[in-house]
Amino acid sequence: MQLSARNQLKGKIKEIKEGPVSTEVVLDFNGVSIVSSITTGSAQSMKLNVGDDATAIIKASSVMIAK
Repeated sequence: MQLSARNQLKGKIKEIKEGPVSTEVVLDFNGVSIVSSITTGSAQSMKLNVGDDATAIIKASSVMIAK
């Protein structure tokens, strides 16, 4: 699969918090975690499991930095 999004981070699923409508998927990238909220239906159809390899694809028109 090819995507136009250039910000792709490959990691492992660390935790899955399934709810009735949405599911939080926590991905670990060398000790850094990113949380994604997806529909529970999508999580189930993808058959996501803790320990699976996964890729976070980040598509944004702007990135803000604060100090």
